[in-house]
Amino acid sequence: QVQLVESGGGLVQPGGSLRLSCAASGNIFSINGMGWYRQAPGKERELVAFISSDGSTYYADSVKGRFTISRDSAKNTTYLQMDSLKPEDTAVYYCNAVIVTYPYYPARSYWGQGTQVTVSS
Repeated sequence: QVQLVESGGGLVQPGGSLRLSCAASGNIFSINGMGWYRQAPGKERELVAFISSDGSTYYADSVKGRFTISRDSAKNTTYLQMDSLKPEDTAVYYCNAVIVTYPYYPARSYWGQGTQVTVSS
């Protein structure tokens, strides 16, 4: 089994910063990529940022220049540094990882339980 455990959410004022962490554990042979999605009330879940095993990154247009995704491969952990936060960033943030559990097995997508980020004065 694979588990993703997120931390770092909370309440922050507009313009503030938060850092989310997501650690993967369990039967992990390799991690193809890790990323963050978010879902605001009444809206669909959307991709925020993703980092591949080769270090290449993707950001949604709405967070470019404000959010930074990084990864510590030795710890199977990804981080999302969120700066200049806006009220519209308020959402539940979910960690996602594409993981191969055993050699020659196909990669599967795994999800964390979600962490609430609220940006409000």
